[in-house]
Amino acid sequence: MSVSEMFAALQGALGQDQDIREEIRKVVQALEQTAREILTLLQGVHQGPGFQHTSRLSRGVQRGLPGGCWEEEGAAGRFQATQVVFTSWAAELALRSPFPKKCQKAREHFGTVRTQMESLKTKFPADQYYRFHEHWRFVLQRLVFLAAFVVYLESETLVTREAVAEILGIEADRERGFHLDIEDYLSGILTLASELARLAVNSVTAGDYSRPLRISAFINELDSGFRLLNLKNDSLRKRYDGLKYDVKKIEEVVYDLSIRGLNKEATVGGGGEK
Repeated sequence: MSVSEMFAALQGALGQDQDIREEIRKVVQALEQTAREILTLLQGVHQGPGFQHTSRLSRGVQRGLPGGCWEEEGAAGRFQATQVVFTSWAAELALRSPFPKKCQKAREHFGTVRTQMESLKTKFPADQYYRFHEHWRFVLQRLVFLAAFVVYLESETLVTREAVAEILGIEADRERGFHLDIEDYLSGILTLASELARLAVNSVTAGDYSRPLRISAFINELDSGFRLLNLKNDSLRKRYDGLKYDVKKIEEVVYDLSIRGLNKEATVGGGGEK
């Protein structure tokens, strides 16, 4: 083979590789657009109306609407606590919560994500996942965060890697093809911690004093879990270092509630004290 023929063959291989990368970029751009749409949708939970039903429900419990009804007795003006079950008032208020509606709409968008993921799988050889991984790594981490945020808003629990993979329509096991890498999952969860720190601050602004307490407990448990990991990835390690600032930020919110006595108010509203 002559030198010219050798380099012609190399050019052919390079061209084929570039074509694959270009096809991948097109799908990744579509994924990024869908991720932006989901993020824009979920940003609504930080607005005042997103907490209105929660703070009203909390104050209602304190006044005794669902959970304890306070009624005036005679001219003496004494109050008697009468326990009652949650009424249609509470049920209607819960249905008006924008959280479930936004989560439902977000899950509909994840249907689009699964379709796009199926398209992405066909753009490169199945055994060359890590060769092209850099193209979708960041958008995949963003999608992990969004899926984790939706699950937290729905149940206030941490989503598993297997559950995220199912939501995105990919595999959790690397042996089965296009999969969710462990480090991508962890990076997405760390982004969730930052978003919850923001949610804690906005909850207080909207008058929802119980949510920051629950977020604090969740983030502290998450921090304890990360402390069990021996992180070697420099990028992931730096992201984890930011978790301590999220913990500190939420602790400051809880401390401010404590010195103002609002944490007790939140506990009473949630039924923690009698």
